[in-house]
Amino acid sequence: MKTIKIITTLLTSLTISMVAISGFMKIIHLPWSVDGLIKFNLPNSATVLGLMEVAFAILFIFPNTMRIGFILLCCYFSGAMATELSHDGSMINPAIPLTLIWITAYIRDKSLFLTSAKQK
Repeated sequence: MKTIKIITTLLTSLTISMVAISGFMKIIHLPWSVDGLIKFNLPNSATVLGLMEVAFAILFIFPNTMRIGFILLCCYFSGAMATELSHDGSMINPAIPLTLIWITAYIRDKSLFLTSAKQK
């Protein structure tokens, strides 16, 4: 049981760090994070998108708001995948954090996915 708790904590930390760092890079307009937005003609949206990422990641951290954070992060990264696909880009970049978010959410709260699972 202790091993599962450690794995859950590490996976949650990795996922949240990845999303939050990506958001902070957009907020401070680091060139390599804004270059992709320029390609999609969205350079002025970097700050707003970064703030959204950070806010959704914070919601995902806490057990009471994890469900809404999960939904918002899924919507955010699904939209990023759709944008990539509509501009002939690679959907791998948004797919990696989205996959980690789903795995982390499943480990933290199986009742999101299974109706027979009890919520902790």
